[in-house]
Amino acid sequence: MKWTSGDVAIYEKERDYIDTALIPLLPVAIGQGARRLASGGELVGLVAAEAERQLRGRVFLLPAFVYFADEPRALLTERLADWTNRLKREGMKHLFYVTCDRAWQEGEEADRVWFVPDVPLESMGESYKHELVREQAAELIRFFVSCWTKR
Repeated sequence: MKWTSGDVAIYEKERDYIDTALIPLLPVAIGQGARRLASGGELVGLVAAEAERQLRGRVFLLPAFVYFADEPRALLTERLADWTNRLKREGMKHLFYVTCDRAWQEGEEADRVWFVPDVPLESMGESYKHELVREQAAELIRFFVSCWTKR
């Protein structure tokens, strides 16, 4: 399920079966590093969409949690904790995040964060890009399954 009016309508009817939220964490910058972050964000979006497509009916892909790359980490952690707590109150049993930002490797949410490689997509051929997205989505799905079976 995606954050669209049609999928939200289905979610409202089937919410007992959709217990996992996936939130892309997207750093942005205007200026130095913007191109790299945009490329990473593009890959994050493609991987998240492919994982959602394969797990439709179990995973709800929410809009991205967007932040400036130089925002204080304490504020970001607090904002993300608020999102997490709200979603849990709404019945989401499992919350996962997907990002290319290695700064999320530490903290309370680190065990629920999946990292995609920070690669320059603009220089990649389409077939290789699709292969990379499929491989990353498959690894993300295995990550979900391992977490689902632990809890």
